[in-house]
Amino acid sequence: MHLTSLTAEGFRCLEPLTFEPAPGVNILRGDNAQGKTSVLEAVLFLVTARSHRTNTERELVQRDAESFRIRGAFQRSDRPLQMEVNWWRNTKRFKVNGVTQDRVSDILGKVNVVFFAPEDVALIRGAGSLRRRFLDMELSQLSSRYLHALQRYRESLRQRNELLRGDKMDDSLLDVWDAQLAQHGAVLVEERGRFVQELNEHARQAHACIAGGEAMTAVYAPNVSPETGLEAALRKARQGDIKRGATNRGPHRDDFELVLEDRPARNYASQGQQRTAALALKLAEVALIEARTGEYPLLMLDDVLSELDAKRSRRLLEAVPPGVQCILTTTENDGGTPAFEAADAQFVIDGGCLARR
Repeated sequence: MHLTSLTAEGFRCLEPLTFEPAPGVNILRGDNAQGKTSVLEAVLFLVTARSHRTNTERELVQRDAESFRIRGAFQRSDRPLQMEVNWWRNTKRFKVNGVTQDRVSDILGKVNVVFFAPEDVALIRGAGSLRRRFLDMELSQLSSRYLHALQRYRESLRQRNELLRGDKMDDSLLDVWDAQLAQHGAVLVEERGRFVQELNEHARQAHACIAGGEAMTAVYAPNVSPETGLEAALRKARQGDIKRGATNRGPHRDDFELVLEDRPARNYASQGQQRTAALALKLAEVALIEARTGEYPLLMLDDVLSELDAKRSRRLLEAVPPGVQCILTTTENDGGTPAFEAADAQFVIDGGCLARR
């Protein structure tokens, strides 16, 4: 799968643009605050309905504007695909091949994308909520079963927490929500466990390639083990939940851990090791998606070279499988670096204006 054309109007700082990347490695060069990341963000929003930089969609609109439009043409292995999003006054509408999509969730999985941003290093050292979001985003693109269970689980969790915070406690209603959480949570735990196991195999190989043989392992850490059972765990924790007014056991508190040479990466890895581990995770996603869907996702790497030496930069690019379309942003202007040597196409952006070199 690859992006053949992207057009954007009214998005962030970008002037109306048409971006036609090559199927292979694409370098998008420019100084800071010129719009490099916004191009990638436009692609991400088009295919996932989310920005990696903000939860406030109004921030995506150019100053003094009321709307933006993004269109993308993609080539899958078996057919072309057209996607479009129109945002106007806090309302967004998506189309796939000209057909309006009733729900935002309907667009997930149409185009798979793997995106690395500098802040993704927090996947290694940050809070568990970041790693859960990572699992939810990736699995929601790959599994409609997971997405359905996640939506139902979140709604049941909301209802249970409202009951816990209410003035009148009803144990019979708590029993109902406990059963719902257990039913949908079991799907989440099963899918997450399988995903992390598959991810681990690919991440170990990618990390060894980039880091020169250093071993890395990904380990799933469910908040409630399948052997214990969520319904039993919720019943046991009920009195504590009532006192706190919140549900404290379940997949909404799951995590996974990355281990480098038998030591937790979040506690012992250097900044460079953490960055390399995060990149290995992203490359593992690429391989896992290809294994599950039969075609590679679009890979976008934002400012990935700024803290990698030439040796690791070269190893990173060598670890990207042939056939993957990669869009890589950089502030560098050195044609002799590994990234520029590997590039199939180069683009320059200045003041929101994009041009091919």
